Amino acid sequence: MEIIHRKENGVDIALLSGPAGCIADAAEALEAAMSARHETGASRLVIDKRLLAEDFFILSTGLAGEVLQKFINYHIKAAIWGDYTRYTSKPLRDFIYESNCGRDFFFVETEEEAVRRMAEAR
Repeated sequence: MEIIHRKENGVDIALLSGPAGCIADAAEALEAAMSARHETGASRLVIDKRLLAEDFFILSTGLAGEVLQKFINYHIKAAIWGDYTRYTSKPLRDFIYESNCGRDFFFVETEEEAVRRMAEAR
């Protein structure tokens, strides 16, 4: 996994990218977040959607809930960027909508929008 440090509006942000599906469970997500925090000092992550296993987007697996709970427990904010148009699940669309109305987790289309959201998150 590649971790790039970026400072935006005085806020440390870690950009995560790498091979598709390399985050397949909550432990791997937490390990990625802790590695990013250790390397960059950032507790705000911009995550390329391709890093996440497809199970993350099937809410019945519980993976999305487990990952977000880990992030909450460790005070990590995250914006996941990518194309969500192929997902037709109403529960997933509702989950994305509700997340985007909050302050800690966002699902956006572009990396730049993800960086902006993390820089503005309070």
